Amino acid sequence: MVASSPADYQVFRDFLEDACGILLGENKQYLVSSRLSKLMAEHDIETLSDLVKSISQISNRRLKDKVVDAMTTNETLWFRDTHPFDIFKNRLLPEYQDGRKGAFRIWCAACSSGQEPYSLSMLTEEYRAAKMGSLKNPVEIVATDLSPSMLEQCKLGEYDSLSLGRGLSPERLKRFFDQADGGVWRVKPELRKPIKFSTRNLLDSFATMGKFDVVFCRNVLIYFSADLKLDILRRIHASLRPGGYLVLGASEGLSGVKDYYEMVQCHPGIIYRAI
Repeated sequence: MVASSPADYQVFRDFLEDACGILLGENKQYLVSSRLSKLMAEHDIETLSDLVKSISQISNRRLKDKVVDAMTTNETLWFRDTHPFDIFKNRLLPEYQDGRKGAFRIWCAACSSGQEPYSLSMLTEEYRAAKMGSLKNPVEIVATDLSPSMLEQCKLGEYDSLSLGRGLSPERLKRFFDQADGGVWRVKPELRKPIKFSTRNLLDSFATMGKFDVVFCRNVLIYFSADLKLDILRRIHASLRPGGYLVLGASEGLSGVKDYYEMVQCHPGIIYRAI
């Protein structure tokens, strides 16, 4: 167990919120201990305040990344919650192809181990095959995450049977994956072709990423303070093209940004259109 006085824990809470926006509850000491005890033992660090002092040094950037990585929740599955992906395939893809020009750009924020962008890529390929070439414009998927280790896994595109069993049908497994050594399956080149993976902290500017038609930012804002959530939603709005869409998690909603987005009922499911 990590030695943690109330003061030590508060120092770490402040660090984590400043570093990546995650707002820890007041009674999450056990969670912190379970995720950091091994890492701290490896670096001979006893207390959370000593850890924060260590990672505040410029020379310890790698240790800082490891700490943030360990504290990031990377829970995901294929076609999570179903409705957003049905909306993407049945409404957003057809709508974009109706008289619009240029690349259809999608941003998957906090993409974790890659299931969300790869799921969207599967739907794009299925739509292309079903509509016999009606998908005239290229599709670009920008997938970002705070965690360097998660992004490495995304780029590798290899998944074991356990993770593949969480939401992926046998038909899609056969069509979009090749069996590799060691009991894992690797995504086919056609699936990874439209996806660009890159590191992105949601506290940083989005200006260099260009404009998007759709932003998936699901199941991540729940970890932030109300003020930071509001700031991120406003900056996402600035990254959307006029009339572009924001897709949130099932338990997430908008508050304080009614001048930026309008709710769109999709029966079932809800998305938000940039005003």
